[in-house]
Amino acid sequence: MTVKVQIPAPMRQHTDGKSLVEATGDTVQAVLDDLGSKYPGLTGRLFENGQLRRFVNIYLNNEDIRYLDSLTTAVKDGDEMAIIPAVAGGEHE
Repeated sequence: MTVKVQIPAPMRQHTDGKSLVEATGDTVQAVLDDLGSKYPGLTGRLFENGQLRRFVNIYLNNEDIRYLDSLTTAVKDGDEMAIIPAVAGGEHE
């Protein structure tokens, strides 16, 4: 299955500046693995000790995968995935 993956600006240095790339796989995990094989620099930004980093959110067709089947969520040809880094903030005095 070919999936279009939106890459956030802070990670584009690892995709030759591309904001949209294609990857293949039948689950979200497989797509991310394929993405990592094409753009090895992304793997460390997405995973830590084999787990998706806490501050990385993945959306499949505008739905947060945490509310689907997480990394085992099935994907189909033409799906769109977005990698969204969580934004932390707070009050500054």
